[in-house]
Amino acid sequence: MRRMTARPGNAHQARLLKLLRDGGPNSRAQLGDQVDLSRSKLAVEVDRLLETGLVVADGLAASRGGRRSHNIRLNPGLRFLGVDIGATSIDVAVTNAELETLGHINQPMDVREGPVAVFEQVLAMAAKLRASGLAEGFDGAGIGVPGPVRFPEGVPVAPPIMPGWDGFPVREALSQELGCPVMVDNDVNLMAMGEQHAGVARTVGDFLCVKIGTGIGCGIVVGGEVYRGTTGSAGDIGHIQAVPDGRPCACGNRGCLEAHFSGAALARDAMEAAQQGLSAELAARLEANGGLTAVDVAAAAAAGDATALELIREGGDRTGQVIAGLVSFFNPGLVVIGGGVTGLGHTLLAAIRTQVYRQSLPLATGNLPIVLGELGPAAGVIGAARLISDHLFSPA
Repeated sequence: MRRMTARPGNAHQARLLKLLRDGGPNSRAQLGDQVDLSRSKLAVEVDRLLETGLVVADGLAASRGGRRSHNIRLNPGLRFLGVDIGATSIDVAVTNAELETLGHINQPMDVREGPVAVFEQVLAMAAKLRASGLAEGFDGAGIGVPGPVRFPEGVPVAPPIMPGWDGFPVREALSQELGCPVMVDNDVNLMAMGEQHAGVARTVGDFLCVKIGTGIGCGIVVGGEVYRGTTGSAGDIGHIQAVPDGRPCACGNRGCLEAHFSGAALARDAMEAAQQGLSAELAARLEANGGLTAVDVAAAAAAGDATALELIREGGDRTGQVIAGLVSFFNPGLVVIGGGVTGLGHTLLAAIRTQVYRQSLPLATGNLPIVLGELGPAAGVIGAARLISDHLFSPA
């Protein structure tokens, strides 16, 4: 299996690679406008990158007066694998070096089945994408998991909703199986990186990205970089107390936000409402499907069901209260709301906004957009590809 062996030789080359990744093919002259290098030094660094095969010549650029400059681009044969493991499903995608998605598949999978079963499925999905002709092999892979990760080692640490994963050597095991370098991070951090690269956060340096799925987490981006904290657990906001002495949570505490509002909590509340005869719409869906999910609550709310709307508003209020505290503390330029529960749409968003704008100081919220993510399930896999490209496009 082929793999990318070359790495940039210095910080200048790393900067040029990332400019080509984020901006696409470019002329030497235009690259020169964006980096602090003399023309002769730029020429030396570009020639060295051409020798490595990481970049290739791409025809002549449009004239800016005088002799026309050559375009260069990242090698179009480079392939990255992006893997986003959620609590109930897996997304796998192949991208080129400019992080354009060439193929993307999704399959249901319960993360509680453990790492061996989950990675068997990941490898089968990667093999399927490879067999479709999108890639001969992979030059690197980024992996997202739904729990805290000790980032330097690529190892999950005591993840509450992932029994059997604590300390599992994800990075090492997958690197061996795929035959390429692998980087591992929390799934919410990757969602934030995806929205930063190709979604709503493209022009924002400091933002929060809140993922409301089976659980709740928050990606924190400071000065364009993900902030992970000392041990990799930064942003674990699902375990901030939202209701004093409230429901028991999987983490062992009571009243956590995640215990009161997440995909799992919403499904449980919807079941109770249906069984108690509070919602004909939810009761009908329960009878038809044998169970309820956040999707059913969204559909019932869209049909005007008062109980479903109230469940969403109540959850949005609690989430908004927690986010209001984060906004007062961090003063972000943007808050992005993503994850599976965003199918609840503008009812949820309105409740979150109301709480944040009401509880945080006007100086923090005066120009603060609170928006739904743009990329949906693609955010995580694009973020995963961005993670591995950041690693490979840095000096070894």
